[in-house]
Amino acid sequence: MRAATVSAQSCKRATMLTSLSIIFRHPPVRASALAIFLFGFSGAATSPYMSLIGIRELGLSDHAYSVLIFAAALVNVSASITAGILVDRLGHYRRPMMTTSLFGVAGFAMVYAFPAAPVFVLAMLVFIPIFGAVNSLIFANIRAVSAGMAARDLIAVNSAVRAVLSLSWVLVPGLVGALLAGAPSMLPSFLFASLACGGCFVIFAFMLPRGAAGEGRAPPRHAFFASLGEIASGKVLPRVLAIALISSMLHVNGVVLPLVVTGKARGSTVDVGTIVGIVAFLEIVFILFWGWVERRTSARFAITVSACVYTIYLVFLGLADAPRDVYVLTLVAGLGAAGIISVPITYLQDLIAERAGLGSSLIAVNIFLSGGLSSLAFALGTAISDYAGTAILGAFVGLCGIMLLRLLDRSGTAALQEAGDEGT
Repeated sequence: MRAATVSAQSCKRATMLTSLSIIFRHPPVRASALAIFLFGFSGAATSPYMSLIGIRELGLSDHAYSVLIFAAALVNVSASITAGILVDRLGHYRRPMMTTSLFGVAGFAMVYAFPAAPVFVLAMLVFIPIFGAVNSLIFANIRAVSAGMAARDLIAVNSAVRAVLSLSWVLVPGLVGALLAGAPSMLPSFLFASLACGGCFVIFAFMLPRGAAGEGRAPPRHAFFASLGEIASGKVLPRVLAIALISSMLHVNGVVLPLVVTGKARGSTVDVGTIVGIVAFLEIVFILFWGWVERRTSARFAITVSACVYTIYLVFLGLADAPRDVYVLTLVAGLGAAGIISVPITYLQDLIAERAGLGSSLIAVNIFLSGGLSSLAFALGTAISDYAGTAILGAFVGLCGIMLLRLLDRSGTAALQEAGDEGT
């Protein structure tokens, strides 16, 4: 047993060292990792206080805020797809990434400088969602500059960069909360976010090689509607839906965890914050672990197993009746969540492997669909049960995604084998 434990720890250390060494050896990847941290910084600095500022400080109603958030999600996924198509047509990523980062600088700064409801709505509806496209563009750029890498190295890079994004969510909320403790307003968090967006611009402008990612070569002319057709194809869209069903479990948990902990489990808001922080920290370690698993098996296997782990977590979350029960579940939650947030990146990119921009835009499509599915699951769950029952329903939704993914990939493998037999 001890030997096995030592071996597992050695594998994790080797995985981490491999991932970090690849990042440090490649300047464009290293720059992308720094940029993804600052991108995460902007979200982690503002998201915990977004509703507080919009509703309590600026006077939006609950209904108006809900509509605004949904509309912002639509703008974000539209901007991400459009940006993905654009960079495939241009053949480079640096200037589009610089442009979208400036949207973030302006969007966050205008809310801080002119704190009024109309300004907040404009920023949330236009500037900040467009800046959100930077996420998929960064992974598209990594995909492009890593074109000569072995598949296992690309998986390691994606895992490490996604871990850096999680690191920002571990460090920043507590840091911003401490800096603004006792302040009359949380609006300075938007100033911090604007500065982080400015840091992204500096990285894209001065740290990304100008000749990277095909710049200077004549790119293929991808038609806009034909590109949309690739996303909506029978090969791509059902698999994105399967991943979205699995990812929706994370959104369901984000809503029901505080309600279960402070309700049925009889915990406090302090417990909620501590549990979320523990899980976020564990995710960083387990993201690298799932990258190691994916390199030795397949993306589908890693997604399936991590999703199964998370369904178990949600079921037991629904059964928890004391804070200690949820604390015990943090290890399971971190293990499952790490696979769900990291492994699908490579899987989705591979669905349109020949187009880094369009393939990476599927990351935003997945976020949008999974958010919508989780909203439906929450509405249904709370209509027929309580918050604990909603957690269990969320696990069932994720299980449906697992079954759909296995069915699709099994049928795809069978079709390839049949085509091979006919060719023979």
